[in-house]
Amino acid sequence: MAKQFAPRVAKKERKAVSVDNSLYRNFDEKLLEGAKLEELNLKEIVVKEQVRTKFNESSLRELAQNIQANGLIQPLVVHRENNRYVLICGERRYRAMTIIAQKTAPCFVIENKSSQELMAIQFSENSSREALHYIDKADGIYNYQQATKASERKVCEALGISKSEVHRSLIIAKMDADLREAAKNHDIEKYVLLEYDALTDQPLRKKIARQIVIGQVRTRAELRKMIRAGGVIGAQRKSEKTKGKISAPNGLTANAFLKAMETTAKSLDPEAQKMLKKILEDTQSAIK
Repeated sequence: MAKQFAPRVAKKERKAVSVDNSLYRNFDEKLLEGAKLEELNLKEIVVKEQVRTKFNESSLRELAQNIQANGLIQPLVVHRENNRYVLICGERRYRAMTIIAQKTAPCFVIENKSSQELMAIQFSENSSREALHYIDKADGIYNYQQATKASERKVCEALGISKSEVHRSLIIAKMDADLREAAKNHDIEKYVLLEYDALTDQPLRKKIARQIVIGQVRTRAELRKMIRAGGVIGAQRKSEKTKGKISAPNGLTANAFLKAMETTAKSLDPEAQKMLKKILEDTQSAIK
């Protein structure tokens, strides 16, 4: 028996699904005021640059399997612009659904929002998710501030985050691209970048920046250790290796020094020779 399909409904005749308030849990309800929940074809959705810029492929596959087994729990958010739907929130979920070749998805459809309002919605949803890297979060805050020309205080009010978080994020967002990329690639602590930025010694800054970029400085403790060492990685370890070692006199090799001491011992009385021999044996492993 042939499978029966429901007739296709034209876009203009689509009905909005009633919205359960629990679906808003990752958003400020005011931001989605007037939104309608609709089932949209994924091919109708246009994906532009999002807040999140780095995606873990294995994590995406896990999410895809979860969606396949349990369905999409949190709808996507799209903005209707003329005859198209632009994705505002949910690119990770969108990508996961394309992996399993899913055709449709429930979406919050919003209309007539300014670019500033869309950025606030996007930031609100993405920042509530732990997987969002602090670099991406900083970029979202910076982009919002640049678009709105708002003060830090107004950014705090609009995005619902503390003044200190806004201030630190703006510092990070303005740092060199290679440092910010290294922070993602090497899982560098946020405060490494902030404490590096506070350094005023330019030669030291250059040395430390190079080490951050290659992933040699990833934690606050490693940064402070490097600052104490004057920006020379391994300087402290080298001094610890040679601690307690005896150096030969300048211009004299270790072997020549030992040979000279043995020759001197021959002119001493037997008791003194015995003592000197013991000293030389103890010293031989430490001298260089």
